[in-house]
Amino acid sequence: MKVLLAEDDRDFGNILAQYITMNGFEVSLARDGREAWEAFTKDRPDICVIDVMMPEMDGFTLGEKIKEAKPEIPFIYLTAKSLKEDIIKGLKIGADDYITKPFDPEVLILRIKNILKRSYSSSTDEFRISDTVLKFNTLELQSGKYTEKLTLKEAQLLKYLIVNKNKILAREEILTEIWGEDDYFLGRSMDVFISRLRKYISDDKNIDIRTVRGTGFILEEVERE
Repeated sequence: MKVLLAEDDRDFGNILAQYITMNGFEVSLARDGREAWEAFTKDRPDICVIDVMMPEMDGFTLGEKIKEAKPEIPFIYLTAKSLKEDIIKGLKIGADDYITKPFDPEVLILRIKNILKRSYSSSTDEFRISDTVLKFNTLELQSGKYTEKLTLKEAQLLKYLIVNKNKILAREEILTEIWGEDDYFLGRSMDVFISRLRKYISDDKNIDIRTVRGTGFILEEVERE
């Protein structure tokens, strides 16, 4: 598996690249956003790890270009900031995870492995509920008359909700299963993704993602009359 690491801090980037390599991955290390974009188009990575603050092209702009070119490629943002606005902006672009510096490199490795495991281990392509069909391998959602291209994390979350339809799922259960850990900022991330999924399936009047106050969420399928 190939990892594109975009990090402008030379020492920190070298340490991360070595650690990722030691864990069995092939790494392309870029020092700025423009170099990272060139590496992305040339090396075809399986996942990208992107620092938000970089010269030439910032991480948000790079993430937008990656999602426009290959929406199915997952990526993780690294940032020295923990501002809610930055986290929400990154998630809206389509990031699958967000790690605030400083962090233990082992945390990054675990999150990379979790994302890749969920990305490439699904043997079942289609997940159906009512008139809505999730084609997981192509990240396409067909709901009513509309087809939507999902990010990997959106597809993973919707797949989990469909597999557990009509079952109340605790917030911490979803966070641990999809994001790898139960964390406050990841919880805010999940709320953003839930809002998006509600919008995507709104044309199908027989299903609804309902918030269960104090507990979590449930994807309900209403019986047809």
